[in-house]
Amino acid sequence: MTAVLSGTELARNLRAEVTAAAAELTGAGTSARLAVVVATDDESSAWYVRSIAGAARKTGIDCEVVDLGPQAKPGQIRAALAALSEDPAVHGIMLQTPLPDGAHFEDLASAIAPEKDVDGANPLSLGRLSAGLPAFAPATAAAVLALLDHYDVPLAGRTTVVVGRSNVVGKPAAQLLLRRDATVVVCHRHTKDLAALTRPADVLVVAVGRPGLIKAEHVGPDAIVVDVGTNPTADGGLVGDVDERAVSGRAGGLTPVPGGVGPVTTALLLRQTIQSAAGRFP
Repeated sequence: MTAVLSGTELARNLRAEVTAAAAELTGAGTSARLAVVVATDDESSAWYVRSIAGAARKTGIDCEVVDLGPQAKPGQIRAALAALSEDPAVHGIMLQTPLPDGAHFEDLASAIAPEKDVDGANPLSLGRLSAGLPAFAPATAAAVLALLDHYDVPLAGRTTVVVGRSNVVGKPAAQLLLRRDATVVVCHRHTKDLAALTRPADVLVVAVGRPGLIKAEHVGPDAIVVDVGTNPTADGGLVGDVDERAVSGRAGGLTPVPGGVGPVTTALLLRQTIQSAAGRFP
């Protein structure tokens, strides 16, 4: 049987921790505040930002959505991020994608102060993470590790394969796994014979944005599979990068989509905002 590695319980525990910490900060005179900069009219992006704002409010964190509109120029976006970085009332800053044509995420994210970079977007944060120095990790990559820990999945010495090399998930997840002494292989669109590399994995992390990419032939018996994919369907649902039916009964454990990595990501984003508000750098 393939165990369902739901993120619901872990996310609930994290939100309770954040709520208690936010109340303590408020009692001490500090209102934790997260700012989300948006420069798009993409509806799926708007839905995600609304969900973050709603989750923040429920835990006692103020969430300000800075909507610059889809016609915003890179200079305007950078100026907004710089101003928020200098505002002592703001403790966490997130730059939402997609961005307007001509705006480059990594370039603009460099304007976010590292101590407020609660989603690990600034290239400086990514570099510090790679070097093993204090930095906020991208929340989605951190959620992968948090879920593995929640289910007591051993990592030291285990063969771990990450499919995807984005700066948001793949690369930072690989770095976090290396910190835990896993033996890490990173695959991407130019990898030849993907199944030959993924099949021996004890732990398989998939984050490429291709629905149903991973089939039974990609998964070894009893492997733990973390599906980070969130691909919208025509009926308004979500599916992952793993063909759930194909790997069911073969994998030892699989995170569901939705309900796996997603809720943990949001909860960790809020926890990192609280850490910043409390002056606790990782």
